[in-house]
Amino acid sequence: MTNQLPHYQLFIDGDWVDGSEQQVMETSNPATGETWATFACASHADVERAVSAARRNLTEGPWAEMTATQRGALLYRLAELVEQNAEKIGEVETIDSGKLAAETVSQSRYVGNWYRYYAGLADKIEGVTLPIDKPDMHVFTTPVPIGVVAAVVPWNAQMFLTAAKLGPALAAGCTVILKASEMAPAPMFELAKLIQQAGFPDGVVSVITGDAPNCAIPLTSHPDIDRLAFTGGPEAAKHVVRNSAESFAVTSLELGGKSPIIVFEDADLESAANGLIAGNFGASGQSCVAGSRAFIQRSVLEKVLSKVEEKTRQIVIGSPLDSSTHVGPLCTMAQIEGIERTLQTAVEQGANIRVGGRRAPQHGSEHYFEPTIVECPNTKIATLENEMFGPVMSIVAFDTEEEAIAMANDSVYGLGSGVFTQNIARAHRVSAKIQSGICWINTYRVTSPIAPFGGINQSGYGREAGIQAVQDYIRTKTTWINTSSEPMSNPFVMR
Repeated sequence: MTNQLPHYQLFIDGDWVDGSEQQVMETSNPATGETWATFACASHADVERAVSAARRNLTEGPWAEMTATQRGALLYRLAELVEQNAEKIGEVETIDSGKLAAETVSQSRYVGNWYRYYAGLADKIEGVTLPIDKPDMHVFTTPVPIGVVAAVVPWNAQMFLTAAKLGPALAAGCTVILKASEMAPAPMFELAKLIQQAGFPDGVVSVITGDAPNCAIPLTSHPDIDRLAFTGGPEAAKHVVRNSAESFAVTSLELGGKSPIIVFEDADLESAANGLIAGNFGASGQSCVAGSRAFIQRSVLEKVLSKVEEKTRQIVIGSPLDSSTHVGPLCTMAQIEGIERTLQTAVEQGANIRVGGRRAPQHGSEHYFEPTIVECPNTKIATLENEMFGPVMSIVAFDTEEEAIAMANDSVYGLGSGVFTQNIARAHRVSAKIQSGICWINTYRVTSPIAPFGGINQSGYGREAGIQAVQDYIRTKTTWINTSSEPMSNPFVMR
């Protein structure tokens, strides 16, 4: 007798269902390389059902009739449930993706704050009365939900990236289809259980997953999708934009990054070294804001390198479920293979691997890769140009402030950036000139539901988080009322 693997169904219109085509995929535990669960995959018909349910809820049933305060109450309840179930969600995410439990559990617990933040904003979305330039006219605006939202979420920070989309969308009164990555989708279905338990009406939120032809393309090209919120890679984003062309869905893209961290000679070098470690090896390097391009002023290069190398060699590689582990396995073998190819090219271009650079299968599977430091002679090295999505830091020396800024901006990406300096004037000056959507000064990888984030260039467009995010899920309706007791004038008689 064999043990049956856990099986995750799709959550559509309040029902737990296997896909209409009965397609099933397996998901593996990166720490062991073994299959640990299966999940149902959506078909065209399943996408249609989810979208139809979302569309129905905008005009019929309890969701359409709820006040903003009542919507907020449901979000408050969801916040409580997510916090209460953070350990379970985090453990499932760790098994499914390889991310450290220390991070997935704390992140799951923290996103309760995101839902609570948007719960509080739900009944603060206001219209205005306009001081119109016409007599006898009372004109006011009303915020209305933008409509049906398709939210596409990657595997690497699922609870956080989902909250950044789902929170403001529901606060605004929208309905949402969450599309989980076919890589490690299990935690999204654990979240769906909590959405149902919180009391959201059937069909307000559906959670689906599946491959591109049967799920992602039908969803992102569906004519009844009003808003697309996508997080992922630039190549996939191009398809999303093309898919939305027929429906004119309002689209936001939060894409990849190759973020620079600049360390000036006047920085607190211990703090800077910790920032470089956090920016590169936090989340095992699987972060779109990873500060994987490190620019260090030449006068302190060796001091900083010495500190960073020492800290890197002390990093504990191991099981992501072990609280003592610092770096766990990478989610997919494609990441490992891509890192190896890029490192080989970098060495051929003249780069020097000072630490790491190899797989570490002795820790349980081929998905483990050593934290790696690459010293580069210039910025035209493969590890500085390609997003690697793994624990690889590339370091280049600079001499002047102007040179550092030019190096930082020499990229097609523009998501995050970091500056380490104790000169406050320099901090303002340099951060203003770096082309990125986020800039951290003397810290790195800090987030909050209150602070917007997003990128420029190949890192996408639009912003998530903050008050503005709710505005991005509404349309403004303008109402004109003629208050005169006189009949409307003859339109063909000009005065």
